Amino acid sequence: MQKDADKSLRMDHYRKSGETQAGGYKAVADRMKEIAKQQAMATANMMKIKYKLAIMSSKGGVGKSFVTSSLAAALAVLGRKVGVLDLDFHGPSIHKMLGIPTGHGMLARMDGTVDPIEAPPGIKVASIGLLIPKDDVALIWRGPIKAGAIRELLAYVNWGPLEYLLVDLPPGTGDEHLTIAQSVPKLSGFILVTIPSEVSKSVVKKAVAFIGKMKVPIVGIIENMSYFRCPHGDTIHIFGKGAAKDIAEEYDIPFLGAIPIDPRIRECNDAGKIFFLEYPESEAAQAFRDIARKIMETVEEGKAKIPEIEEE
Repeated sequence: MQKDADKSLRMDHYRKSGETQAGGYKAVADRMKEIAKQQAMATANMMKIKYKLAIMSSKGGVGKSFVTSSLAAALAVLGRKVGVLDLDFHGPSIHKMLGIPTGHGMLARMDGTVDPIEAPPGIKVASIGLLIPKDDVALIWRGPIKAGAIRELLAYVNWGPLEYLLVDLPPGTGDEHLTIAQSVPKLSGFILVTIPSEVSKSVVKKAVAFIGKMKVPIVGIIENMSYFRCPHGDTIHIFGKGAAKDIAEEYDIPFLGAIPIDPRIRECNDAGKIFFLEYPESEAAQAFRDIARKIMETVEEGKAKIPEIEEE
């Protein structure tokens, strides 16, 4: 009797274990199907956009988000339909530079898609900064969550008729960069941003190596905070000189241009005003206009090349 009871208990244990395991397999299978569906939607959504550009630095504090927002404004002024996707989940700021407050929200539709917010001069913006309630909310996300969020943004944002999508990436060469390089079909290329310091130069080289391993073209490199033009006409190289040109020459990638330091840039960013539109005749705005033209020529004529990286 005892043996029969023990056997019954063991069989009951195995049966329940099998049911739990089967349920786990089903949940995993359902999740994989959902991921495959989202990736298919993301691919279809991105294929509607002619040119997709990822803005990258590897080094933090180089003004990459300011460069991205200013390039978007310059491209829009030059007649292109432009969108900006902010993937700096832990420090989103582009929405504020384009005059949109944190927590503004994005319109959700019945089919599960969302509409980006439009900022002057016709720039469409999607950012996690529009969805969090206030600036001091910290997103404590591991890699898989960020990869999922990127996939959903690529799949569900209704960009509409769009020629250029600028993707603002966080510092580093991690999950966000890898996900974009592998998930966006026909990525037109990366644009690198640096400042003239040797520290920034050494870190941005890692970005070149990353892009080379991903076999994606580089459109060119921009040097931000390149110099300061004092009121008397003297040029002062506060952070050093020539880092972007050195990288461009070393890896045979285009040098797109240098952006000077202008105190009004900080004032506009803090006030939620677009510097490029507020001071269109400034030296920095003229530089962005020239850089945007070079980007258009390079991308639209298919001139961007994959960097050749020597394997160690």
